[in-house]
Amino acid sequence: MKIQFLGAAQTVTGSCHVIEAAGHRFAVDCGMHQGNKAIEDRNFDTELYRPESIEFILLTHAHIDHSGLIPRMSANGFKGKVYCTAPTCDLVTLMLEDSAYIQEMEYSWREKQRKRTGKKEENDLLYSVEDAQKCVKQISVVEYDTPFEPAPGIKVTYKYAAHILGAAFIIIDITENGENKRLTFSGDLGRPENMLLFDPSPLEKTDYLFLESTYGNRDHKDEKNSLDELAEAIDRSYKMGGKVIIPTFAVERAQEIMYCLSLLDIQGKIPENMPIYLDSPLAIKATEVFINYKDKLDFHEISNNISALRDFSKKVRYTLKTEESQALNAMNGPAIILSASGMCNAGRIKHHLKHTIWRPETSIVFVGFQAVGTLGRKIVEGATSISLMNNELNVSAKIYTINGFSAHAGQKELLEWVSTIAESKPHVVLIHGEKTAQETLAGLIKEKFSLNVTIPEYLEELELTEKADHSKIAPSLAKHSMPKLDWQFVLEDLDTRIKQVHTKLADVQQRPWEDQTEIHDKLAKLNHDIYKLIAEL
Repeated sequence: MKIQFLGAAQTVTGSCHVIEAAGHRFAVDCGMHQGNKAIEDRNFDTELYRPESIEFILLTHAHIDHSGLIPRMSANGFKGKVYCTAPTCDLVTLMLEDSAYIQEMEYSWREKQRKRTGKKEENDLLYSVEDAQKCVKQISVVEYDTPFEPAPGIKVTYKYAAHILGAAFIIIDITENGENKRLTFSGDLGRPENMLLFDPSPLEKTDYLFLESTYGNRDHKDEKNSLDELAEAIDRSYKMGGKVIIPTFAVERAQEIMYCLSLLDIQGKIPENMPIYLDSPLAIKATEVFINYKDKLDFHEISNNISALRDFSKKVRYTLKTEESQALNAMNGPAIILSASGMCNAGRIKHHLKHTIWRPETSIVFVGFQAVGTLGRKIVEGATSISLMNNELNVSAKIYTINGFSAHAGQKELLEWVSTIAESKPHVVLIHGEKTAQETLAGLIKEKFSLNVTIPEYLEELELTEKADHSKIAPSLAKHSMPKLDWQFVLEDLDTRIKQVHTKLADVQQRPWEDQTEIHDKLAKLNHDIYKLIAEL
């Protein structure tokens, strides 16, 4: 029995864990890698997954970093079923088609750029809308707390995870060579007292716990303080005549923030003449799914004030059409705009940032985790300028980072969840977290519970023996491991190019003044780019 980590290994995106056991090969999640170009290039390495040999996929929830590669897998040979809960089925159907639409639009943009510069056509479309529509036909809906057998010798049970609507942690009981082993995958674990969802189900005794660690090195602020911070951002921009821009994940976070705004509205903390826009077609459609499953939501803060909630919903303006979204950027005066994507790496939020991030009256409120390499991460880490849509933009807006809205369990909550089965001595494998967070959480788990903890690397295989020893990466996969970066060559080559500029400078100074100014401007821009790079180091 072995498992390979094809994503969410010392990072928070691309969740995919391929298991070979009892004569079968299957995956838990199949998510999209998100971040900088080097990270996102992993999405094209479909041969690593061997999609034709995967018999089924167990999907924990709908978020793209857990589901976003299923269309490409299906188009490249995966013919099995995708198991998930009913709400996840409804949400992922919307999300994959939306993701595919973005893939097609960005591919079209790249092709135009290539044609303009005389470069040849490239086949770098990750997947199409048609691919997304086809793959959802492979979905098979399962119920919480109801064991089923996707293959002989493998029994699966979905449990309530409270991360987003439909999210689950998954228990897998495997019988192999007469022995029984239990594997539990947390997926993305939610928090107790979530504003919209009921608490996660308790953890059950297991041999291996594959535990998410997104916030393994810190806890969240309490929700009341988060509401106060959101109210502060709204008040600030309203008084200055500016906009409040909230980059938000279209599923769960958008709905939760809308719910929080309704609470603030009831408290009189949103001015009557400050409009609220939900500017994300996917978030608007996802909100309809939430309404369809309202009996599975826990409106504990507002259960006695449903009429006020209805009144608030009438104030929200939905912008489905592109021209409606564009009109928001030409609109003067204060407003609250929720727009996707939550990490600012795609979608309409990029246009809103382009038009507002350089304005001091703007408040930009981050309400979710920002992965390494994303534009959102650069902004929350204090970038003074950003490159966005071929523009260099000064960051003059006030930046708020409110982690109290997170749908992920914090460090304390993760430890409390593990503590309930610590006496049975499970082997803990930390996934879905950055390395620093994982190392902190691993240390605490070892210290508090004396448990074995493993932090796998990208593409690493783990042999699930009694001691859970590491196995080596198969030779055929070694060429796909992260290459060593040759810093020395790059720096020496840069020095060589600079020397060449010096040697050619005398000739340049003999050219017409107009030519000299053009070359001078190019050098000045290069110098500025190097200055910015040094500032980032």
